[in-house]
Amino acid sequence: MPTSELNHWIQYAMDLLGIFAFALSGALLSVRKDFDIFGTVTLAEAAGLGGGLFRDLVIGVTPVAFADLGYYLAPLGAALIVFFGATTHHDNSLFDGFDAAALGLFSVTGTIKALTHGFGLTAAATLGVATAVGGGVLSSLLALEVPPLLRWNGDLYALPALVGAGAVALLHAVESLNVLTAVGAALAAFLLRLLALRRHWRTPRSRMWRDPFTGLRQQPGSAQSGGGAQSGGGAQSGGGAQSGGGVPSRGGAPSGGAAAVHGQYPAMEDTLRIRLPGRHTPSRPK
Repeated sequence: MPTSELNHWIQYAMDLLGIFAFALSGALLSVRKDFDIFGTVTLAEAAGLGGGLFRDLVIGVTPVAFADLGYYLAPLGAALIVFFGATTHHDNSLFDGFDAAALGLFSVTGTIKALTHGFGLTAAATLGVATAVGGGVLSSLLALEVPPLLRWNGDLYALPALVGAGAVALLHAVESLNVLTAVGAALAAFLLRLLALRRHWRTPRSRMWRDPFTGLRQQPGSAQSGGGAQSGGGAQSGGGAQSGGGVPSRGGAPSGGAAAVHGQYPAMEDTLRIRLPGRHTPSRPK
């Protein structure tokens, strides 16, 4: 068998494995959401074929999902396995493993296909990442969930795909891209995703949310002498002023010790009630 034909069949097998793995994750999501058989097949097809469909439309070729029956049957088989399986959807590690495997495979195969159609290194790597994350984004949107790609509290998702796609682009640039190195790039992305799931590696959060009280300070003159001064030992004076421990006064202004809580995350309902300087926020009823 010629080398080119062998590489074609290897890439075809990797494509089907990636589609099947992503379809399993979409079907597992559907079962968790208590969808019927039609909903399970729909989410499996969307998860398995969504990224490749986007890639082929950008490249300008007929999407493989409509040209080869195998690309349609792989998600269908995954949906039937999960829907009629008795206990598969209770195993979180199984769900994460299939998702990580598909992420690594699609980041490599998507980049390779873009390179073979004449795309540059940056554009090919971008399409590889889009191929890897597109199916998960589409299935999550159909299930009315925030896609893993956009969650700040989710473990690394886009970065492993970027590692796999970037590795393929660099290997192509140095003329070292072959079957073994492509498989190695997919394994690198797969292992990085698994390590992120195990050790809960995450991308940094916005500074605003890491320290939501940055820039908010005690209003000038909120702690006054006489009727509202703090006592030396932290006890309240006669006018009901704040103690050193940050107990609010009768006027409701925060003390210096409670003006900012650095490094802690307030509850969402409390975050939305942050008092801006010069504004009065009514206290919450007990």
